[in-house]
Amino acid sequence: MPAHTTDDAARAPAEAVAPLLRGIAVLGRLTEADDGTLSLSALERTTGLARSTVDRLTATLARMGYVRLDGRDVTLAPRLMELGNAYLAALRLPALLSARADALADELDESVSLAVGDRDGIRFIHQATRRRAMSLSFRIGDLLPAERTAPGPLFAAEWTEPDWHRWRERRATDPGDHSFPAVPPREPGTPGEHDVPDEDFARRAAKAAADGWALDDQLIEPGLVAVSVPVRDPGTGRVACVASVVSHTSRHTAPDLRAALLPGLRAAVAAMEDDLRTAPAPAPGPPRAGLALWTGASKQELGREFVESLARGLTVLTAFGEGRSALTLTQVAQATGLARATARRALLTHAHAGLVASGADHTFTLTPRVLSLGFPPLSRTSLPEIAQPHLTALADRVHESASLAVLSDSGEEIQYTARAAAARVLSARVTVGARLPARATALGRVLLALPEVRARGYALVDEELEAGLRAIAVPVRDRTGRVVAALNVALHAARRTADDCVAQILPELRHTADLIETELRVAGRFCRVAAV
Repeated sequence: MPAHTTDDAARAPAEAVAPLLRGIAVLGRLTEADDGTLSLSALERTTGLARSTVDRLTATLARMGYVRLDGRDVTLAPRLMELGNAYLAALRLPALLSARADALADELDESVSLAVGDRDGIRFIHQATRRRAMSLSFRIGDLLPAERTAPGPLFAAEWTEPDWHRWRERRATDPGDHSFPAVPPREPGTPGEHDVPDEDFARRAAKAAADGWALDDQLIEPGLVAVSVPVRDPGTGRVACVASVVSHTSRHTAPDLRAALLPGLRAAVAAMEDDLRTAPAPAPGPPRAGLALWTGASKQELGREFVESLARGLTVLTAFGEGRSALTLTQVAQATGLARATARRALLTHAHAGLVASGADHTFTLTPRVLSLGFPPLSRTSLPEIAQPHLTALADRVHESASLAVLSDSGEEIQYTARAAAARVLSARVTVGARLPARATALGRVLLALPEVRARGYALVDEELEAGLRAIAVPVRDRTGRVVAALNVALHAARRTADDCVAQILPELRHTADLIETELRVAGRFCRVAAV
């Protein structure tokens, strides 16, 4: 995709923070990459920024925990999801409605999604996907063109004339939908399933308004069909989000969706609207503390390599959340510890980037576009993917092999899900996917939560599984406190005594578990994190 960073900076208001715009551009390019990874040279090429600027921006993002640097590659890190979490928490819809969507998916045995309008597109805020060979591949945060979806006409039914004008301008400048990487591109000028004439979409919007539902009959790609119903805000009557049931033509045709699945969808939406009507007002949670102090200390430590204006600008987005959906400038400054002038410039910059909207009452709110900052690729991060870089760092520090494992469905075995080997001639060697008896391993005893392990907080197995093999393990907990995996270091008994393992290895294990749990709490707030 061609770079627009230089043009965007030229059009920005005079008070906009240029390094913040550049950092947003870097995160955008990484989000568009298939696996959230680009080389430094690719970022230089796609953003149009100087290599020295890219180096400083990525070093700052790495310091914030938003990316990982691995040689010449830059990869999005789960901590970045705290920005999208701030939007989703402020929106409240996923927290209030996702259980209804999940239950509907189970009832109908089809994928169910929730989407909000994002200018002339739609953006997903929840996905309840069925596990099949042919299944939905959209992710939370993915942006789709409104005219190629079932939710789109329902949102377009409420568009103003400027909204329609903006949509027509986008259609004229991007006839192939190349600005929507989540969908297959359209071939301009070629009649067919993917070519949606302007007047046809206007008719679909009018029909959706009259019917109260809308269909997608293979508009995104052949075989994909969906039916959608709006979930209306009980206070305003406007569309708060749209619930969709998605299938493929081997299971249902589009007319069949209406006949077979629309009644169940409508009933679920009615229950969702009742939930919105009866939900108590949210109590504002405590804002994050010490942000300004942290950025200042990082600047002192790293000097020129830390772009403080980028770090402070991004932390402004985390001022928002549940019970803090609309904030004044003073409230943003108080929540972040930033000076009013600094917070104001950051908000103006975010408004230019489309991440923040200002209201008539002098408040600011986050927009769905915040989800474009890394959320789609990170929304499907698994626990082994979260743990792997921390396992590698642990193995490098203690010079012993480290592993992550989960308990099998039977509860009798452990299954290794991630691994980092030490550079030794003699080391514990197991492969990812291997299984061992749970009761004979330190990992298994942690996962089985035996009374002695619960009391100590770790398990030590000394030459029980195999002569000469000593291992020590600790639990890994999710955001609810439930043990979901175990982390261990295994070594030859000749290298460290059992007491040495407790004194030297256990603190490193606990530190690593803390790092994994911190990222797991962020990643798992609004997304399901697979254990394997």
